[in-house]
Amino acid sequence: MTLTRIAALLLAAGACSATAEAATPPDSLVMAWNIDAISTWDPAQIGEVVTSEIYSNTCDTLVDFDPGDEKKVVPSLASNWDVSPDRRQITFHLRDNLTFADGTPATAGDLAWSLQRVVKLGYGNAATITDYGFNKQNVDNTITAPDDRTLVFKLDKPYPTTLILQAIAANNVSSLLERKKVEKEAVNGDMGHTYLTTHTACVGPYQLTRWNAGEGVMLQAVDRYWGGQPPLKRVLIRHVAETGTQRRLVTQGDVDIARDLSADDLKTLDEGNKVKVSKVLKPQLFFWTFNNEDPIFKNEKVRLTMRYLIDYDGLAKSVMLYHGVPRASFVQIGAFGALDDRAGQPFKLDLDKAKQLLTEAGYPQGFSATVYFGTLPHSAPIAQSVQQNAAKIGVKLTLERMANAQLFSKVRGREFQSAMMAWQTSVPDAYGNASRLVFNPDNDKNARATQYPSWRAAYFDSELNKKVQTAVMEPDDAKRVAPMPICNKRSCKKVRWRSCSRCTARRESIRF
Repeated sequence: MTLTRIAALLLAAGACSATAEAATPPDSLVMAWNIDAISTWDPAQIGEVVTSEIYSNTCDTLVDFDPGDEKKVVPSLASNWDVSPDRRQITFHLRDNLTFADGTPATAGDLAWSLQRVVKLGYGNAATITDYGFNKQNVDNTITAPDDRTLVFKLDKPYPTTLILQAIAANNVSSLLERKKVEKEAVNGDMGHTYLTTHTACVGPYQLTRWNAGEGVMLQAVDRYWGGQPPLKRVLIRHVAETGTQRRLVTQGDVDIARDLSADDLKTLDEGNKVKVSKVLKPQLFFWTFNNEDPIFKNEKVRLTMRYLIDYDGLAKSVMLYHGVPRASFVQIGAFGALDDRAGQPFKLDLDKAKQLLTEAGYPQGFSATVYFGTLPHSAPIAQSVQQNAAKIGVKLTLERMANAQLFSKVRGREFQSAMMAWQTSVPDAYGNASRLVFNPDNDKNARATQYPSWRAAYFDSELNKKVQTAVMEPDDAKRVAPMPICNKRSCKKVRWRSCSRCTARRESIRF
């Protein structure tokens, strides 16, 4: 399944870290990381890559991904599960020894409430559950706990079971919250949202003991964890925004891991043989998104023009050498429905093509626009590269750098012309990104569907919405994975078909 047209992609970001021997005690870990994007620890609302990774190492989910094959799910909170013959009910059997950090028994009732809570609060992550027929009106009857060890999903349609497990069960929304504690901390009926903005209260190997915005995060191992005592007693994540400072800290042994080094830093460390540089692809993309409400960028040919201003190959060999691979398909490498390397990267830097499209779009003399970007180490050099290429065809791009939290706030409020930022999916299936990057449930600005990059970009195509919804219900995997037929309209063949698809690269989170 290939779905198109939303915003232009730059490069898929890869996870990269540098490690060195340090004076840290053997049962502890100290990490330097730019964590200015963290704004909440509530699984109903977490939308940042950084927060999601830390939370997934802190709180367990119903099932998890197989580290050896990300398309497979394996037991976690649930030891096993049953699927009804008609695929309209999934029954999960929880482990017997689940407890919260203080030793209080955790039950299926707590987990059912945790999932219901996400739907009822209605923040962005609710879509992870409501995609499969659950809503505020029916969730109390469709996600239930008949006893302390059994959780039942009742579905309105026979959705692909594996996809549901990937999307819901192996996602932050299925973390098992301590209902009594969270409800006790509730303020004005917020179901504990204010409390969970700064705390965790879940079943998992670690507990958040401290978070100071702009300073750091401290995680402490849980003694009564069902999976056994974690080998690391504590994890300290220091907020370090500057890549040069991170490099100095890791080479001096003041931190064990540095997460945001530049390609030049990594190359120097790699060749020095004193620090181990580890790389692994992850389903995270670094993309350029355009506000379709903007008078300039609502023009599809203008957006396509921007594609040909990106020097994919040059950036891959320089700025992104240790950080990612060029790819313009929104389905990540290794996922169900992914295009191969060649089909997934049909674009290259072409100023003549860009100038031609710009003229066809009605801007032969170019235009001026603003690009927002955040504090990722590759953001500025990528933005500058595109700015230089744009100037050659008469397009003046003004670059504005800001903290990641501020960037996310502006984009989620549609208060931007264009922006460069990261996006990540935990679902190794084409539907994972199609349902967020292409599908838009409601384009009204008041809908506030902030967890949909399609909504943020004010991109809406009812025909593609239907195709996404049809594809997810296709029971035949061979048909579901097949490319979408090319539109017969001449304009679609020239502009839409495979012209604005998006990309990711495979991910394996760092596990503490």
